[in-house]
Amino acid sequence: MLNKIRSRPYLNRCVQLFMVYSGALLFGIFAHWIRFPLPWMIGAMVFASCVRLAERPLPVPGQTRQIGQILVATSVGLSFTPDAVAAMGSLLVPMFGTAIATIGLGFVVAMFLMRVSKTDVVTAVLASIPMGPVESANLAERYGVRPGPVVFAQTLRIMLLVVLIPPAIVAIDGTIKDPVAALSQMSWTASGATLLAVAGLAGAFLARAVRLANPFFVGSLGGAAMAAAFGFPITAYPYPILVLAQIFLGVWLGAVFDRDLLRGARGFIPGAILASLLLIVLCVGMGVALAWITGETWQVMLLSTAPGSVTEMALTAKILQDGLAVVTAFHVVRIFIILPFAGSIIGLTVRFFGQSEPR
Repeated sequence: MLNKIRSRPYLNRCVQLFMVYSGALLFGIFAHWIRFPLPWMIGAMVFASCVRLAERPLPVPGQTRQIGQILVATSVGLSFTPDAVAAMGSLLVPMFGTAIATIGLGFVVAMFLMRVSKTDVVTAVLASIPMGPVESANLAERYGVRPGPVVFAQTLRIMLLVVLIPPAIVAIDGTIKDPVAALSQMSWTASGATLLAVAGLAGAFLARAVRLANPFFVGSLGGAAMAAAFGFPITAYPYPILVLAQIFLGVWLGAVFDRDLLRGARGFIPGAILASLLLIVLCVGMGVALAWITGETWQVMLLSTAPGSVTEMALTAKILQDGLAVVTAFHVVRIFIILPFAGSIIGLTVRFFGQSEPR
């Protein structure tokens, strides 16, 4: 009898998880039916956001995000063939230049956010430079500003990127009749998919051991890319595995966007929306300019210069079957420049504007 009582919370949690992911799957099916790009991720994100805004419980295990990142990152790593890596050599300067320019544009947007929201410079900079919700929240607490508005702005920008950029590019491109065909029709073998997963896991755990930023994406990507570059017999995953990965990531992202987050942001919200849209527009302009300078297609450069959402931008490139390795490399370079130096960027900002030192 005692064992039954003890097992009930576990059973209830399993039922809740089943209901959550069933709802996310239904929203994904609808998004797939209307031929939306990244339907499983966007559908799951919308579902999870609705549940959280309704203040209903949404038990999302943290490991699901890590699993989703590993699966998507290893799928992206397949594109890093020797020919693709060689072709990226001429783009190293634009990659580093884009990362630095994105930081500069982040400061421009921060100045705009300070003006329209009457917020302090540390909050504005943390909200505007694309460094991820978790990393920016940690720095907000370190420098004594409220993390709520910062997390809201970072999460909002990612959600806007996911909802706006892939559908817009696919619609303007006009050549993609079925947005999921490129993902669902990839050939695979059980041994090749297993080897791909092993390579990704090895890279993820190594990246975590040496404390790299975003280890489950960057490390998995590195492991799979090395396997592809050295000609290991790796293959794609079965399409249902990628569907599961998108649902995991979509639910996790949507679960962050709840009423507590909105309450913490309050009057900051209108300015954050405008600032996010401004940064996206500025990065689109940078992408168009880079397309003209480098000779790459505008689709590839817009995905490459998007201020965040490497997972979603890489999947969109995979849908377009164009420049997947280039898009991913641009984002990885930006991650490795911004995240390790985020603390220094905020520290210099504090000293320049005469704000208080970290606690």
